[in-house]
Amino acid sequence: MKPQDIDDLKQLIEFLKQYGVAEFDLDRGDLKIRLKFSQPEASAAGLSDLARLLATAPAAAATAAHSAAPAAPVATAAAAPAAVPEENLHVVKSPIVGTYYGSPSPGAAAFVAAGDRVEKGQVICIVEAMKLMNEIEADVSGEIVKCLVSNGQPIEYGQALFTIRTA
Repeated sequence: MKPQDIDDLKQLIEFLKQYGVAEFDLDRGDLKIRLKFSQPEASAAGLSDLARLLATAPAAAATAAHSAAPAAPVATAAAAPAAVPEENLHVVKSPIVGTYYGSPSPGAAAFVAAGDRVEKGQVICIVEAMKLMNEIEADVSGEIVKCLVSNGQPIEYGQALFTIRTA
């Protein structure tokens, strides 16, 4: 490679990093370049940071309410529902890393929806991992309160999928 080619390559690398490109291939005759950048593990760390932030948000909102008088009614009203966790709620978590699917096939009806009654052992979703479709079953009986993920979303091990009211 000529010194100019090396400079061009350095500029290309900086450009790709700046715009967050994960992989780049160039094939011109006998010149072949493949660049692959490692991506930061933002998904796992980001989710745990988000959970921690949400857990501390009511306390922070209450502190802000005391320091700023005009915002006090709004901040206190927003913090009150979040501060009181609803009893008898069970969280179904993903046992594996994969892709979440709420129905058995595209266009088919969802396994469950908010308000549906489920029994322990009933299939509530599928998590695809390494081309295998893994049926996820409810580990308690109760009523589906909320689905916490969307169809086709990549999910992590231990990520909350559903909340079920057990009583």
